[in-house]
Amino acid sequence: MHNSSVPLFWRLKDSKYRMVGTKCANCGTFYFPPRHFCPKCRRDGKIEEFKFTGKGTIVSHTVIRTAPSGFEKSTPYVVGIVKLDEGPQISGQIVGGIREVEIGKKVKPVFRKMYEDGDGGLIHYGFKFELDDSE
Repeated sequence: MHNSSVPLFWRLKDSKYRMVGTKCANCGTFYFPPRHFCPKCRRDGKIEEFKFTGKGTIVSHTVIRTAPSGFEKSTPYVVGIVKLDEGPQISGQIVGGIREVEIGKKVKPVFRKMYEDGDGGLIHYGFKFELDDSE
């Protein structure tokens, strides 16, 4: 069972629901999740909001067969690290056929239910990835 903070939920809504991160206009580095300052440029950094496409390439993955509490009904499922086309690497669930997931394959974002806070609690949605057959 999850216990969510509504203020935290609203602070993170842009990154969770619109895949919004940041970019340093000074050095061109992209950040997801968003950062408030650029660790490369320090005080010279100029951070601005950036909307990621969510498209990327699988760099690593694993099949989860014994899930943590609250996700037992979802097994088996794939979790992977995806290098976004813009550069950052993020982790996420890869949906679709488990046997088709391979390192180097292209993925695209899909908006799906993640979990809910018990019976009658908040339902959390977010991005997962699916294989992008259009490539």
